[in-house]
Amino acid sequence: MGSSNSSVEIKRSSAGLGLFAHKDFSKDDIIIEYTGDILTSEEADKRGGKYLFILNKETTIDGKGRENIARYANHSCAPNARAEVSDDGEHVFIMARKKILIGEEITYNYGKEYWKELIEPLGCKCEKCKKIKTL
Repeated sequence: MGSSNSSVEIKRSSAGLGLFAHKDFSKDDIIIEYTGDILTSEEADKRGGKYLFILNKETTIDGKGRENIARYANHSCAPNARAEVSDDGEHVFIMARKKILIGEEITYNYGKEYWKELIEPLGCKCEKCKKIKTL
């Protein structure tokens, strides 16, 4: 545990392991790049997995490798970050939606397709949904 780069750290979270701010971030700051093997859509469909990030109709990043620290950013229905594909369509950056302070978990919305296939069947474990369940 405690793997980190200079700006983020992997620690325990409510959903297992999570990505936490190791420094303060301002709105629109790049937090980290989502990296991995670049696959064609066809290769991605064959490979499968839950760390596939679709760049466009033809290209997907498979971020399953542990060197891709961004993979530890969990889904949230009330996220403090967002995923953005670069203008050249070859990179994905996790960016702050608002100010994020040291120690805060970094979360983003994984999108409708991921939600339908992988989160909804098991139930969402984000802080917002956990609070609703306990009311």
